[in-house]
Amino acid sequence: MDKIGRYEFLAEPFHCDFSGRLFMGHLGNHMLNAADFHSSARGFGMKYLMTIKRSWVLSRLAIEMTEMPQQYTKFNVETWVESAMRYFTSRNFSVVGNDGHAYGYGRSIWAMIDTETRQPTDIFSIDNGAINNWIVDDKPCPIDKGGRVKMSDNAQLVRTIETYYNDVDINGHINSVKYIEHILDLWNLDWYKEHQIKRFEIAYVAEAHAGDQLSFYREETAENEFCVRIVRTDGTECCRSKVKFV
Repeated sequence: MDKIGRYEFLAEPFHCDFSGRLFMGHLGNHMLNAADFHSSARGFGMKYLMTIKRSWVLSRLAIEMTEMPQQYTKFNVETWVESAMRYFTSRNFSVVGNDGHAYGYGRSIWAMIDTETRQPTDIFSIDNGAINNWIVDDKPCPIDKGGRVKMSDNAQLVRTIETYYNDVDINGHINSVKYIEHILDLWNLDWYKEHQIKRFEIAYVAEAHAGDQLSFYREETAENEFCVRIVRTDGTECCRSKVKFV
C-alpha cells in the first residue's frame, strides 16, 4: 500500500457558495475525511481506536489555496504523515485536479487522546509504533507550517452564538469544522464579493460542548489579515484563528 493516500471528491453544488466555489468548511471536512480514510486503511484510524478507547483530535490546521474547486468539479485530496512524535503527529494535504492542477495545500497536527480521561496518550503504543512505517519525509508541502496566533488586548467582541446538536461531533465536543464555519461567518456577503480566502489557520486549545456560548473576538493585524479568538461560556479560550484574504 502506498504511503500517500489519494481520494476523489466532488464539489457538490450545495457545498458551494454564491460564487459557485467550494466552501472552505467543506474543503476542511474533505481533508479530515481523507485523513480518516488514510489512517483507517493503515490500521490506526478512528474505527479501530474507538475500540480501545482512543481517538484522534485535531490540534492545528492550516489551509492555503490558490483557488477553490468550482461546483461539479471532481478533485483529489492527497494526504500523508510527515512526522510522528509521542503525543503529536503532523499530516499534510494537497488538493489537486484530475489533470494535475494544484488548487492548494494543507498542514495539520493531531493528538491522540484517551476518550475516558480526555488526556493525550502515546501514539507509538498503537501496534508497536506502526505509524512510523507510513511516514513520508521527502514529499514537499510548499506552505508555511504556521505559528502561534498572536493577538493583543484590542480585539473586539463581534459576535456571541449558542451551540446545538449539529455543532457536536463523534468525540462529543464542538466539531472542528463548525469552528471554521462560524469564524468565516464573521464577514458578510459583500466582503466575500470583493475578497477571497488565501490562507486559513486555526489552533484548537480547549474543548467546548453543546450548550456552551461561544464569543468571537476579532482583530485586524495587517491589511486583509485578521486574527480571531473564541471563548466559551466559562471564559476559557477554545481556539485561535488567522485568516488572510486577497
